[in-house]
Amino acid sequence: MTETATPPAAGRCPVAHGFDAMSDDYYRDPSTHFARVRDEHPVFWYPWLNAWVVTRREDVLRVLADWREFSSSGNTATIEVPEKHRDVVPQGLMSEMIVGTDPDLHTVHRNAALRGFTQDRMEALRPQIEERAHRILDKIETRGSGDLMEEYCLELTTQTLLAHLGLGWEHDAMMRRLRGDMGRVLSSAQEEMPAEIVDEVWERFAASFARLQAVVAERRENPGDDFISDMATQRTRDGAYVLTVPQVALHVCEFALAGADTTAQAMANAVLFLAEKEHYVEEALQDPALWANVFEETVRRRPSSPFASRKAMRDLEISGVRIAKGDMVWVSLASANTDPAHVERPFEFDIHREDPTDHLAFTAGRHTCLGQALARVQGATGLRVLFERLPSLRPAAEVPLDFARMALLPVRLSLPVVWDVADVERQKKRVKREMDLVLTGREEVADGVVALRFAHPDGDVLPDWEPGAHVDVRVPVDGGVLVRQYSLSSSPSQRHEWRLGVLREDGGRGGSRAVHDRLEVGARVRLGWPRNNFRFVPSPRYVFVAGGIGITPILPMIEKAEAEGAEWELHYGGRTRSSMAFLDELERYGDRVKSIPQDECGHPDLPGIFAAVRPGTLVYACGPEPLLTALEGALAHWPAGTLHTERFAPRKVVRDAPDEAFEVEFAQSGVRARVPVGKSVLQVAEEHGITALSSCKEGTCGTCETRILHGSADHRDSILTPAEQAADGTMMICVSRAARGCPRLVLDA
Repeated sequence: MTETATPPAAGRCPVAHGFDAMSDDYYRDPSTHFARVRDEHPVFWYPWLNAWVVTRREDVLRVLADWREFSSSGNTATIEVPEKHRDVVPQGLMSEMIVGTDPDLHTVHRNAALRGFTQDRMEALRPQIEERAHRILDKIETRGSGDLMEEYCLELTTQTLLAHLGLGWEHDAMMRRLRGDMGRVLSSAQEEMPAEIVDEVWERFAASFARLQAVVAERRENPGDDFISDMATQRTRDGAYVLTVPQVALHVCEFALAGADTTAQAMANAVLFLAEKEHYVEEALQDPALWANVFEETVRRRPSSPFASRKAMRDLEISGVRIAKGDMVWVSLASANTDPAHVERPFEFDIHREDPTDHLAFTAGRHTCLGQALARVQGATGLRVLFERLPSLRPAAEVPLDFARMALLPVRLSLPVVWDVADVERQKKRVKREMDLVLTGREEVADGVVALRFAHPDGDVLPDWEPGAHVDVRVPVDGGVLVRQYSLSSSPSQRHEWRLGVLREDGGRGGSRAVHDRLEVGARVRLGWPRNNFRFVPSPRYVFVAGGIGITPILPMIEKAEAEGAEWELHYGGRTRSSMAFLDELERYGDRVKSIPQDECGHPDLPGIFAAVRPGTLVYACGPEPLLTALEGALAHWPAGTLHTERFAPRKVVRDAPDEAFEVEFAQSGVRARVPVGKSVLQVAEEHGITALSSCKEGTCGTCETRILHGSADHRDSILTPAEQAADGTMMICVSRAARGCPRLVLDA
């Protein structure tokens, strides 16, 4: 990356004089800028980067495929840690970044991190991503305009990264700063950092690095189910940790940069493309599976990282251009993705392409982006929620070219957008919103009644609600989950906590029993956003009637009536005084509260209470059906609209011979198993409970690469070079099998 021009190197040809990666034209659309030079100069020297630029897809794939000819070591090995910070950030550590290493070191570090990016794990994050997207939009939706880049895209990706790393809200500011500082540190491998900011950047980076090392050390001692714990606790067969504490912290720093900015850029770019094809928004809203295509076509058309860099390890030639050993080679992913030799209508944004993922936005080979599964889940989910909530959202009339002027990684800093605020109310009935909360408190408040308090895991405020609102609660039961609705009984002013009151009903369908028997403090429970069908209407006078657990929606109504200075009274009945919840809270209201335990006073005298019509009075009631039926009768002579009630009531391999079964031994696990025809080694590993990481399951991503300790493989992948396949050092266990005549494979797994 570069922000300032470095002195050009002499004696390199050809030079594409029409190419300028610092021009406005490049920032508007890198792909079309490359198209103007690609035919005449498929490979050219770019003096301002002191690097060769490769533009054709076929050549790009060649560079990415062979690390022995094109090494990644030039990406980070030259980063110098200032001497005064080497006690925190060891000199030489930066060369161990995943983006700057080659096998075998790269394989070790990548495999240690892969566990945190399995497809299943990313899918498990989808509900949290969706929840966070909704929460962010809650804060801005009524404004009708905003900076989508800063206020939504980066906000969502940063929060998701914190959740994946298992870092609480207290680390938010650090991770936001680290994203920029890590970019500066990483770019210093290619250009000297401006002297005036070196101390400032490294002071912050070292402080963040020290803090992260402390987190990693603590997770090593007390691991959780987060990504940092995964990397910190992995061990070799002899019991040693796979990664050191500083190495784990370094990779977290890498993810702080790559895990937030690139997906945020993609979401913003998607909004710009969709503005030119507005009908795609409606199509995707009708068929949500299309949001994945929107994301894929966006990153094909404009990759967030338009380049990948390598160093030539010998004198060689690409498309007739001679490249010297030691030269840096930058492959243009943006150009490769729009190479007309491979893509029909390369510059058309088309979400209905036959193979939406046929692009190099996440590069290829061993250095295929570790976080591609996260980016895909997060990008598609973020776009879906955004347009579900604000379908009229579009770029503002004037969108500035507001970029951090870095030639190799154009970072959009802002994207002004506008939308119709009428979307807010329209979409409330069409968009289902849920979130995972933590049960922070539990109290028995009456015979058979438990009060449950819920809060956000990260301490953020909860969605707004008004008296009378209720929430869906997903209650775990044997064989599945039941969804039940419970009224919010806390104060709407308590933005960090919700309280529900739940009556145990032994004769019911099992929901309330599961709440009482299974939900303990610390449990994660999925709740819906508040809905309100029992709206509290302003009035000078109220009469509240509650029967048993029906008191729960009435409590916040009383609080609001009191705050607004309205006259009110409550008639509260129950079987016994000990069965009536929240009586202690009601004591402060004195004789305006009439408690009517049935065993002491019988049923409330509703005909007597409502004998005389009181003009301007509204009656709010919640309770069992007999109570409400009786109340309707007692109010028959009152004006229509007086009574408001709530009642208690869903990859092709040509084979010249048929496959044969063989035996596989997983050395680390000590498991021997038969791999029959029709099953992969990966499937057999999974069936035997062996940790076997995978992603594509078609031999194209390299995720499942496994070392061969004994035997020979029939390689069917698209990753290993012919020389590597002949060497038989590793295999992709999702597609490759034992070679013909090899009855047994021993794998390092």
